[in-house]
Amino acid sequence: MVRSIQELASPYVRELVPYSPGKPIEEVERELGVKGSVKLASNENPLGPSPLALQAIRNALGEINRYPDGGGYYLRRALARKFDLVMGYFILGNGSNELIELAARCFLTAGDEAIIADPAFVVYKSVAQMTGSRQILVPLRDYRHDLEEMAKRVTSKTKMIFVGNPNNPTGTSVEPGEIEAFMTEVPEDIIVLFDEAYYEYMPEDLQPNTIRYVAEGRYVLTLRTFSKIYGLAGLRVGYGMAPPPLVELLNRAREPFNVNSLAQAGALAALDDANHLATSRRLNEIGKRYLYEQLSMLGLSFIPTAANFLLVDVGGDGGAIAQALMRKGVIVRPMGMYGLSRHLRVTIGTPQENERFIRALQEVLAES
Repeated sequence: MVRSIQELASPYVRELVPYSPGKPIEEVERELGVKGSVKLASNENPLGPSPLALQAIRNALGEINRYPDGGGYYLRRALARKFDLVMGYFILGNGSNELIELAARCFLTAGDEAIIADPAFVVYKSVAQMTGSRQILVPLRDYRHDLEEMAKRVTSKTKMIFVGNPNNPTGTSVEPGEIEAFMTEVPEDIIVLFDEAYYEYMPEDLQPNTIRYVAEGRYVLTLRTFSKIYGLAGLRVGYGMAPPPLVELLNRAREPFNVNSLAQAGALAALDDANHLATSRRLNEIGKRYLYEQLSMLGLSFIPTAANFLLVDVGGDGGAIAQALMRKGVIVRPMGMYGLSRHLRVTIGTPQENERFIRALQEVLAES
């Protein structure tokens, strides 16, 4: 008898729930027949990329018949100078997502344990599950990582701890002092992955210095990305910082040419545009204050954010509210997959996009 394709698949893959990304504008408009939609579902920078990045990408177009630099020499060199480390501390990824998966594949096997906050970015659980390792889920406390409890859950089987800071989907962050206490308690032979995708949006007093642990040689992998504040989500480029022996192991399993030449050119130029970064931060703060004010006037609860998105309790079926908003041309993210059925995650957009969201939300709530 011929075995089914399901029987041939890894049992760990059979149990995986596929990641469901936010719908692109084109798909929503095609399906619903709406025009002029705004997307506030995927935590993207509404300003787009730096003009310097766009020009660098245009300049690189003539060379796309050539394979990219497989090691990303110039981008890694620029990052090394930015963080005052040598190049051996850096690895590039097809988005920081690839580096999360790469770390799991390199260090987790069946029987190991990975400690993960719940809810947190869904990819942490899926990459751990794919390796056959056991996920130790630690509930958030007041919507924040409970680092004290996470440290207490360490056993002899623990290999990795995932810490998203700020956390997706809540937007909350942990205090730098909490991280110091956590790192004091965590044994030195456990890998701690700090996912800092939204780091540049954080208030300066909350920005952690996890790179100090990297420089000290602790088993720490700190991840950043060009997909969020740098506005290069469509090019997929992120980076990790870790002690060179850890980076060397990751590179053994890394796909060759994993970051394309346009992504490398754009990211390298984006690093030099401090004005675009500052403008993006300012816009986010203005939008944040506006949404806080308007949501409060609507009587809705929300979680104060350290990132570029808000978790909003709409008081009812978040999925239904999201669908109704979509029919009005406003795309947000329902949070049922995170166990937050009453909540929406809303990216902070331009003033016009934020106003459009609030108007549509008022209409939907009035209709329901």
